[in-house]
Amino acid sequence: MKLNRLLLASSAFAGALVTTPALAGDVIGVVVDDTDTVALESANIRVVELNRATTSERDGSFRFPDLPAGTYTLEASYVGAEPQILTVDVPEKGAVRADFALGGVGSAPAILVVGQTANQASALSSKRAGDGVSDVLTRDAVGQFPDQNVAESLRRLPGINVLNDQGEGRFVSVRGLDPELNATSLNGVRVPAPESDVRSVALDVISSELIDSVVVKKSLTPDMDADTIGASIEIKTTSALDRVKPLYKAKLEGSYNDYSGDVTPKGSVDISTRLGDDVGVSAGVSFYQRKFETDNSESEDWGLTDDGVLYAEKLEYRDYDVERKRFNASLGFDFRAGDTTTLFARGIYSQFDDHEYRRRLTFDLGDAADPTGTMTSATFSAADLDADDEEEIVIERDLKDRLESQKIRSIVLGGDTDAGPWKADYSVSWSKSSERENGSIDPAGYARSYESGDDFGVTFDYSDPRFTTYSITSGAAGFNDPSEYEFDKLERTTLSDATDEEWAVKADISRLFAGDGGDFTIQAGGKIRWRTKQYDANIDVFEAADDLTMADGDILGEQTYRLADLGPVIAKKDVWKDFFYANQDLFELDDGDTFEGSNASDYRADEDIYAAYLLGRWDSDTLRVIGGVRMEHTENKLTGYLTDLDEEEVVALNYDRSYTDWLPSLTIRYSPTPDLIFRAAGSKSLVRPKLSNLAPRALVEDEELETGNPELEPYEAWNLDLAAEYYFSSTGGITAGFFYKDVKNYVAEVQREEDGVLGGKEYSQITTFVNGESAEIYGFEASYSQSYTFLPAPFDGLLTQLNYTYTDATGTVFEDGDIGDPRDIPLPSASKHTLNAVLGYEKGPLSLRAAGTYRSKYLDELGGEAEEDRYVDNHFQLDLSAKYRVTPQVQLFAEWINVNNAKYYAYQNFEGGNRLLQYEEYGPTVKFGANVTF
Repeated sequence: MKLNRLLLASSAFAGALVTTPALAGDVIGVVVDDTDTVALESANIRVVELNRATTSERDGSFRFPDLPAGTYTLEASYVGAEPQILTVDVPEKGAVRADFALGGVGSAPAILVVGQTANQASALSSKRAGDGVSDVLTRDAVGQFPDQNVAESLRRLPGINVLNDQGEGRFVSVRGLDPELNATSLNGVRVPAPESDVRSVALDVISSELIDSVVVKKSLTPDMDADTIGASIEIKTTSALDRVKPLYKAKLEGSYNDYSGDVTPKGSVDISTRLGDDVGVSAGVSFYQRKFETDNSESEDWGLTDDGVLYAEKLEYRDYDVERKRFNASLGFDFRAGDTTTLFARGIYSQFDDHEYRRRLTFDLGDAADPTGTMTSATFSAADLDADDEEEIVIERDLKDRLESQKIRSIVLGGDTDAGPWKADYSVSWSKSSERENGSIDPAGYARSYESGDDFGVTFDYSDPRFTTYSITSGAAGFNDPSEYEFDKLERTTLSDATDEEWAVKADISRLFAGDGGDFTIQAGGKIRWRTKQYDANIDVFEAADDLTMADGDILGEQTYRLADLGPVIAKKDVWKDFFYANQDLFELDDGDTFEGSNASDYRADEDIYAAYLLGRWDSDTLRVIGGVRMEHTENKLTGYLTDLDEEEVVALNYDRSYTDWLPSLTIRYSPTPDLIFRAAGSKSLVRPKLSNLAPRALVEDEELETGNPELEPYEAWNLDLAAEYYFSSTGGITAGFFYKDVKNYVAEVQREEDGVLGGKEYSQITTFVNGESAEIYGFEASYSQSYTFLPAPFDGLLTQLNYTYTDATGTVFEDGDIGDPRDIPLPSASKHTLNAVLGYEKGPLSLRAAGTYRSKYLDELGGEAEEDRYVDNHFQLDLSAKYRVTPQVQLFAEWINVNNAKYYAYQNFEGGNRLLQYEEYGPTVKFGANVTF
């Protein structure tokens, strides 16, 4: 019913605008490349005599309304293209056409259509035409790099840092800010987060093959959603009206991982065509299966004995085998409903299945006596354990078998009407994201305890800070005997179901007033978003009903771990699951742990946002000023559950809240010459707290309370950007910019002594989320791009792309939640230095590219004190690609990802050195295949 009302309102609004008669003196046209293949978005068109300027839309169209009758000179320019000039006679009444076909500078006309140089021209043109500070990744750019998803493609842009998971790019950090501070949209529709406990969207779900462009907007204007401090990441799929000629494209690929030894398939089909002059359809399907392995080691709880022996209380050796499948499909329709109105419908479906097997060997030494050794080694022996204190050494061996499926769906219906000086945009949309597990096992574990007098000893060598080796000094036979390990417990995720759904309707209307030296536009609009996020978990915990060891059930397998000998391991695939389901009489349910796992994390949060804005815009061929204010009113209905572990009771908790924010902004773009641009932008923005942190879900045991905080205030930030850009006559440009952000109300987790009552339950200690003090972020960005087409052959095929970002992001926290002990920290995910370098060569049928990406270390997790903070070490990765066009329709390619086998290393600074928390290595991946166009 809600959708029907929205569609009727939008249709009536569009119909009223379509009937508006066009004013006299309009100039309309399109800009295409001179092979008549693609429409050129972001070309700059100006009326020389009147100092009026505009840019072409994604279908190449442009319009100058309300021109006085007379003869005018129109000039169209595009990065990497020869400017073109047309003379038009504007009548006293009606419209005249002026169509442009632009070709490359000193090269073949196709320079604007395909390849590395075409991508560079398109990206730079879009950046130049933008209102504020932004960076653009075009369709061709995605295809030029050997990236596996949208997140990895984005890391090529200035100021972008990608947070990896199992060696693949996943979450995107902009200018060193937490990914939670970004906003992501698909075809103008906000993308909800599949995971239950975040707002940020993991962009590894979305296939790069279906993307037309990605714009990273780092400054805001009033017509944009204001819920971002890092950047607004706007992803667009293909529109059939973007191209003049039909596109039929297929890609076939094989992928080989050096560690797993498997070759897995990847394929995509992409179609874009017009069904007549006014109707277009675009569609795409992509599938990618990847198998790879990860060798991992982790440590925690580092300590130092009174005798100066360094040790970790727990060490884990993890062997991962991972299979990931991505399926993406998109479908879009575009319809020109007359000279003034274009309507569209676009939908996308993305599914990401992650099946992970993990075999783990754990040394739990927390209850052992002080070890002997030095600052680089520690020896633990059962002979040294104290029987009176019940000290023990515990060895655990377990299996994780988890299948997680994430889905993102998005549908948007809308249009735009350009009726002379009046213009309107309108849309209704629906999007839903989900993450689901059914029957995952995490973990199924066995354990062996060594007590005082048992025959066991182990020595750990910490001399290599990245990896800790171990050697069994006594009792090796028992250590490697599976019959010595008794069943500990099984945790089965019977259901983990997270959903995040949003409906939205928006409309914008503007009126242009033509002047002697430029145009002034008044624009207003509104948007309503209805969002519901919820999570439901059912966790079953089993114990052994009778004696059961690791030797029972024929469950042992072969290890594939390369860093150490793990001893006996559980088999992969479904061996352990089959054993469990065939012998359920050997297991019994642990009611207490099952009660906790199935109730403590459930919640529902409704978030409705009502937004409106008003802006004024001045446009001339040298100056653009956009100023205004946006209002966003937020209403929350929150439901959680108080889980009392002492009484095994569950009490529902409900909370309602609302607040209103007024958010001004000003953007200035000054271009004294067509190739030189200065920008300044200031704005106020916000990011609402995680819905999972707001939800009043709570867990109480022994008067200790862990709870969300429904009274959290949103992050607020004042943002300032200054930038200068110069674009070369050939395909290239150089840019530099400064940014500053003052962020208030950032969220931190604290633990403190506090007496209170919640849901009738008393507590004396609370762990919850609070708003912290202010944080400051400042830095600068610089980039340089150049195609050296002006050099003599064969060097005229060279091109380079370089960008560097420096970020200083600091905030204040309090030790252990104590307001009296503040300390300054770098903000999480904030790398001081990010650098991208590309060297390419493109000439004739050959295309080569080497791409290097570097980021410095960053704070990953905040500890109770500085020595407990978790840092991720710096990272450099080199990727290579080569393409050869056999025929105009067939191109062969080969790609080599992670050539240098870059590792993942996380550590803490303890007792004067870097102490291992996590180390991973993955090995290189090689891809090969063919692109075919028809």
